[in-house]
Amino acid sequence: MATRGGVRRRGAGFAPAQSLAHGRVVDVRSRDGVRLHTEVFGPEDGSPVVLAHGITCALRVWAYQIADLARHHRVIAFDHRGHGRSGVPAGRGGYSLDHLAADLDAVLDATLAPGERAVIAGHSMGGIAITSWAERHPDQVAQRAAAVALINTTTGDLLRHVNLLPVPASLAEARVRAAGTVLRTFGGAPLVRAADRPSRRFVQMIAVGRDADAAVVDFVFELFHTTPAAGRGGWARVLVDHLGPQHIGLKNLTVPTMVIGSAKDRLLPMVSSRRIAATAPNLARFVELPGGHCAILERPSEVNEQLRWLIETVDAQERRVSS
Repeated sequence: MATRGGVRRRGAGFAPAQSLAHGRVVDVRSRDGVRLHTEVFGPEDGSPVVLAHGITCALRVWAYQIADLARHHRVIAFDHRGHGRSGVPAGRGGYSLDHLAADLDAVLDATLAPGERAVIAGHSMGGIAITSWAERHPDQVAQRAAAVALINTTTGDLLRHVNLLPVPASLAEARVRAAGTVLRTFGGAPLVRAADRPSRRFVQMIAVGRDADAAVVDFVFELFHTTPAAGRGGWARVLVDHLGPQHIGLKNLTVPTMVIGSAKDRLLPMVSSRRIAATAPNLARFVELPGGHCAILERPSEVNEQLRWLIETVDAQERRVSS
């Protein structure tokens, strides 16, 4: 197996990611100068699709979707700051919902032609990037987005709905505080070999369903394991501290919006997806899938089918408008 800094990468052999060819690299810098590693796959003249991954992942977590969609579309995927091959901010001040929104805006600005609009899909923190962007850049939504897909994500009440362990209602507030402590601490802790097995079990518990394929579990843990501790910790603090009772507003998200949730998602349960579907101004479709938090890996065929439907629906509407 490949190694990084002497650490064995057990998921390095995950076939869909391993077989995915490298895309065309685009130089993207966010407003504060952080480099955002971005790759473009598929035909140059294809309609654009932008993919934003979740916390402790990297753009290759979209391997199934890239391989499928890039046959006909121009697929743009990037690593969030502090993840994958993107830059790591120098200090704690380099992570916030403002940065999350600005980074997505920078990727769209660097990869889309003037007047071009993309279908933008986000998984978990990637979905939070989309809603944060729409809230902070309302003038850009209709100009840059043809539609959005929000997959296994939330707009608030993160800790209240994390389902790590069932507890009596009387202990609900204590559970919320404990969940915050666990996610902040575990998110930013350096990983050592002695803690490898319990760390893997914890990642498996929150990130995938119980019946997830072992190769998917290994891949998810590899992504977690190889994300810099500063990036994991920086984003864990942001999500825990800022996704409380005050939800990210959706009123600016006026483009067609598809919401996908998973029945056994412990990190962001279906209640989060249902709330988004109920408050999205322009809901195009609401889908509930089996499995856990990583629907893009656990149920790739179903996710791909839904994304193709959204893309084809938007393309058909734009053809009618232009004819």
